[in-house]
Amino acid sequence: MKKILILSSSLVLMAGCATTDKPDIVSLMNQELENSPTAAGGVAGENWARGYILVQPRAGLSGEQFDEIVRGKGGRSLGRLSSLPVHKIAVPENAEDAVVRALSKNPSIKFAEKDMLVAADEFIPNDPRYSEAWHLAKIQAPAAWDLAQGGGIVIAVLDTGVFGGHPDLSSKMVAGWNIPSGNTDTADINGHGTAVAGFVGAATNNLVGISSAGFNTKIMPIRVTNSADGYTYFSDIAQGITWAADHGAQVANASFRIFQSSTATTAAQYMRSKGGLVVSSAGNDSKDWGNADNAAMITVAATTSADVKAGFSNYGNYVDVTAPGASVLTTNRGGGYSKWNGTSFSSPLTASVVGLIMSANPNLNPDQVESVLEASADDLIDGVDWHMYYGHGRINAAAAVQMALNTSAEDNQAPVVTVFAPGENALVSGNVSVEVSATDNTGVNEVSLYANGVLVATDITTPYQFSWDSMQESDGVVVLSATAIDASLNEGASSDLTVEVQNTVPVEDVTAPTVVISNPVDGATVKRTVSIVVDALDDVQVAEIQLMINGQVVSSGTASSISYSWNTRKVASGVHVISAVATDTSGNVSQLAAVSVTIGGDSTSTKRKGRK
Repeated sequence: MKKILILSSSLVLMAGCATTDKPDIVSLMNQELENSPTAAGGVAGENWARGYILVQPRAGLSGEQFDEIVRGKGGRSLGRLSSLPVHKIAVPENAEDAVVRALSKNPSIKFAEKDMLVAADEFIPNDPRYSEAWHLAKIQAPAAWDLAQGGGIVIAVLDTGVFGGHPDLSSKMVAGWNIPSGNTDTADINGHGTAVAGFVGAATNNLVGISSAGFNTKIMPIRVTNSADGYTYFSDIAQGITWAADHGAQVANASFRIFQSSTATTAAQYMRSKGGLVVSSAGNDSKDWGNADNAAMITVAATTSADVKAGFSNYGNYVDVTAPGASVLTTNRGGGYSKWNGTSFSSPLTASVVGLIMSANPNLNPDQVESVLEASADDLIDGVDWHMYYGHGRINAAAAVQMALNTSAEDNQAPVVTVFAPGENALVSGNVSVEVSATDNTGVNEVSLYANGVLVATDITTPYQFSWDSMQESDGVVVLSATAIDASLNEGASSDLTVEVQNTVPVEDVTAPTVVISNPVDGATVKRTVSIVVDALDDVQVAEIQLMINGQVVSSGTASSISYSWNTRKVASGVHVISAVATDTSGNVSQLAAVSVTIGGDSTSTKRKGRK
């Protein structure tokens, strides 16, 4: 390995003597996209795709229901982005913000966002050029190469294309794709992509040009733009990530500020489900955008040769690690070499170290690879494990590879999964928003929702949200449950959550019951014990019958018929009134039923005297 290191050093010195080529990317790419002017027709300066937005429905929402929701807001689905559940939606121009806001409020929609235009995160420098690749020594790449050299790892470069004829890249190329055109034209139309590719995997130990941290990693060129200024859309980056995942790339580098995109995050989650990782740049605005950490991708900020934050580099909670990115030497599309600045180069340098980790221990899952990368990084502030400038620290290739070799890939722990909304015994109808939480020691790959044991849908991105059509179930009790699977195929199951489905609208009951006194008959003469029978009928259900004699309640019951034995022996002779009233379960009260009876017989007879 010593021979390799000597050759690498001499090649760097040779590169330092080469004529400096100024990078092609215009300085406009360093401006904040949010402050750039917009114009219809997709001209330079516009910062989103006019007339289009990106929308992901909750898992389980049918295509018909989704189309109805979108049409209701003036949109029309143009189809999904490759294998992703994200739809590209056509909307009236200048209505993009309004439709995004409206759809974002719909409980059946997971997210809606504009298809933003993003620039490659390079920085046109004013600094003098360096004559050697200082970044490789800084991250201890030579020591890492003694243990792993990235063999068998393919890193996708999502960018402006790659000049595959470069003498330091030609032997490292594999088949790629042009996302906007849908063909194999991956020629570099800007220069940025070739510079990034050199950082990912310029041929090393070949007596030509420069070395790369990736050493033996292969390069998959994926062109995500046909615009010479290097701008591209969230949708094209997301489709590029998906294409890379589906065609054998284990790592995808996107040197764009995409940590704030839900669509790109969905694509990154898809890549993780395939066993891969997405690495992206933090951006060159020298600011904190205020975003939280994006757990789906590795976001990288830039440092200088002095191991401090580069002045142009963004910072904040979304930064996972940092890597050299100031005045670094790499390949250019003219076939030579240039020095570049930007988090665009911190990102591919990190991607190449991710490749080394994967080649050192192919059994590690994506979450374990990221954990190794972060845990092995050098703290740039003593006593501080995480810092908003540096994340978990500046990457250290040698420490990362050593840690990967010492990390066990065995994982027998199943995820913990819970269905937490709607609440237990909730009354539901129509499309029901169901929320599921799932956690795991290494990471969750997918979560599936079931209703009465039947699969509703599967979601691969957090938060795990579903739209369940309760119309598919009969009214009554339904049991909701969920399962979660991690990268090691361990499966966890939730406890059951019971809900009450009520999709049949109850008819209002306004009809009062009818009540009849069937015995005794009206006008009867009674004596001794009288059997009184009352019957009631209702279109829904009788709740209560009350029996009264001379206005006083003597009996009641909740059945549709009651009987009462009336002892008349001590009741005064004459006419008495028996009445009854019935009430149904809706509170409707019947008319009063009444009969009159006369008490007579023994109670009115006289005793005759006998003869002596």
